[in-house]
Amino acid sequence: MTATEPSHLILGATMPNGTTADVLIQGEVIAAVGTDAADRADEATVRIEAAGRVLLPGLVDLHTHLREPGKEDAETVETGTRAAAMGGFTSVHAMANSTPVADTAGVVEQVWQLGQEAGWCDVHPVGAVTVGLAGEQLAELGAMAQSRAQVRMFSDDGMCVQDPVLMRRALEYVKAFDGFIAQHAQEPKLTAGAQMNEGELSSMLGLAGWPAVAEEAIIARDVLLAQHVGSRLHVCHVSTAGSVEIIRWAKERGIEVTAEATPHHLLLTEELVRTYNPVFKVNPPLRRESDVMALREGLADGTIDTIGTDHAPHTAETKECEWTVAAMGMTGLETALPVVQHALVDTGLMDWAGVARVMSVNPARIARLETQGQMDPDGGLAAGAPAHLALYDPNITRTVDPETHTTKSRNSPYRGMELPGQITDVFYGGHPVVRDRALSAPRQHR
Repeated sequence: MTATEPSHLILGATMPNGTTADVLIQGEVIAAVGTDAADRADEATVRIEAAGRVLLPGLVDLHTHLREPGKEDAETVETGTRAAAMGGFTSVHAMANSTPVADTAGVVEQVWQLGQEAGWCDVHPVGAVTVGLAGEQLAELGAMAQSRAQVRMFSDDGMCVQDPVLMRRALEYVKAFDGFIAQHAQEPKLTAGAQMNEGELSSMLGLAGWPAVAEEAIIARDVLLAQHVGSRLHVCHVSTAGSVEIIRWAKERGIEVTAEATPHHLLLTEELVRTYNPVFKVNPPLRRESDVMALREGLADGTIDTIGTDHAPHTAETKECEWTVAAMGMTGLETALPVVQHALVDTGLMDWAGVARVMSVNPARIARLETQGQMDPDGGLAAGAPAHLALYDPNITRTVDPETHTTKSRNSPYRGMELPGQITDVFYGGHPVVRDRALSAPRQHR
């Protein structure tokens, strides 16, 4: 941002804890909250009438696929972070399954630099656990941690670290710099050729099944490994009721495990596969209604810590084809908060303080992001904190049209669905990257 940029005064916004307050943004920080915010504003201050809108700490996503380098036909750091800004995110973690794989300091620094140049939100590269995601040899974990990208999160997402000895070594290694391993929990021998959730419906449709135990077995093994070595484990995209129970069991015993659920696993079920529309093909697959309810309850009671979008853009050529050869994955950055409102807030399972907890505070804490996801002990926003903020209108309903989305890809599973809410304004380090429901201008990093 520039020195001449005006301050911003947000008037009458609803804080996460339900109170109403004015918020003054000056420079890169929240200068004042409450009665003195308006008094400290000058004539040049831009005023935003925010009555009825919720002001959240900027959202933090631990699970984003930006595809660059190598798959720029599906997404780039520029287009993906534009979509993130439109979804209210001020920080995203870019998964390692690019081409080349982000398994060296050079690749993660390239992704980090692209994020800095784009200027729409912070981009934190996720380093691969193993070379080439092949599960045979540890990648340059220490070099990536010491690079300019300062990687702390490592994952072979899309591929499970199947070898228990290799997983143990990775968990031990990252302790040296307070890193953590984010596991894609999928036993490959139980899911060979899998196309959807295993059950009665998969048999009826003639599609190879992906059994719940393939996820649950890896999670059970890994929480015990994490306990054994005293390291941090994060479970990506939890999708089954059994997985929630295992994570709950582990937390009760003090094991350092955290977990995420995706928006699509909080709303969509395997019944959609009856259409054979590949937009609903995802890994892990859409599960049963009982699994959806268990995930919602797990988020509400704190068993599941975060919501990660698993934003996975694909080209039309790889997605709009017959089911068995279609790529797995869905876009999700721009619809995440509306889905969360629909599935958790509007159902009474979670208030806006809870949303801030699972979409801002907890992911920032897990990733050790000191400038993101900050709230005061009462669930409000505190003066002096970095001005990473998202203003959200929960009182409108929109029909999802992927053709209007900012992401480069169109594989949204919510096409034609009515969802509540819309991000109206986003401040990234005090700079408005979204204003009046549209992209404004990127932040210029000094």
